[in-house]
Amino acid sequence: MQYLGLDIGGTKISAALFQDDGEQLYYQRYETIKDDYDAFLRHVIDIIETAISQVAEDINIGIGLPGAICPKTDNIKNSNILVINGQPLKQDLEQRLGKTIFLANDADCFALSEALFGAAKGYPSAFGAIIGTGCGGGVVSNKQLVKGPNNIAGEWGHNQLAHLNTDCDFAPKPCYCESTACNELFLSGTGFAARYNAQHGTDLTSQQIMAARNKSESAKTHYNHYIDQLARALSQVINVFDPYAIVLGGGMSNEAGIYDDLPPVLSKYVFGGNCTTPILKAQLGDDSGVKGAAFLCVS
Repeated sequence: MQYLGLDIGGTKISAALFQDDGEQLYYQRYETIKDDYDAFLRHVIDIIETAISQVAEDINIGIGLPGAICPKTDNIKNSNILVINGQPLKQDLEQRLGKTIFLANDADCFALSEALFGAAKGYPSAFGAIIGTGCGGGVVSNKQLVKGPNNIAGEWGHNQLAHLNTDCDFAPKPCYCESTACNELFLSGTGFAARYNAQHGTDLTSQQIMAARNKSESAKTHYNHYIDQLARALSQVINVFDPYAIVLGGGMSNEAGIYDDLPPVLSKYVFGGNCTTPILKAQLGDDSGVKGAAFLCVS
């Protein structure tokens, strides 16, 4: 049996074929068509059919994308690819292709990939946390994605930042989800940079702020406060789920200092005052999601 995964993002679509052991057999990348739903649908079908033509045997097909299937309507919700919101994407693909399609949020695919093949392989459970342009997550236990009736397991990015203090946390504008003080506004690379620039009248990227912290006291202070905020947010995950490992992905996860600086601060906020949860850097890179998507059928 072989496994096809598509990782659909706002700018690109990755498609890859894998064997049972995770070995990659085929890979292609395409631009995302996002101006028209019918054009988007035809493009995805073409991508799948092109990949299927590479193999003689039947394959499992999984898709990861921003957003999720609404349990009430079976349509896509909460996607930044706006033309697919409110559309029955899974049903449309299955009807056109005559095959079962497994579909999940891209953060779930990231978490599954790292649990099956990456940094959290061998751990009984894991929380995969994306801290990039946005802030998402997925929960895996015994090699299975944890799912619930609302199809939002792992969406820690839209919980309110724990122990919020607007005097020192510098609460930003309300989130696009219409809530206030979401973790994503503080912990994403976008939020990290926006708050620093608003405070200091600069126009720096998150990478530039990180790089400056050894020379700039303001950048160092901002980074240290970020570590405290990240610890507060992840402590809530640990208090509720207590995963055997937490895997960080996304642009902010590339800062090596996080893996030394975060663990001792976590212990301040985890119930009981002690935390031994390993904080791990994702191993599978930018295309971790496409591998997780391919193996959704086993989760």
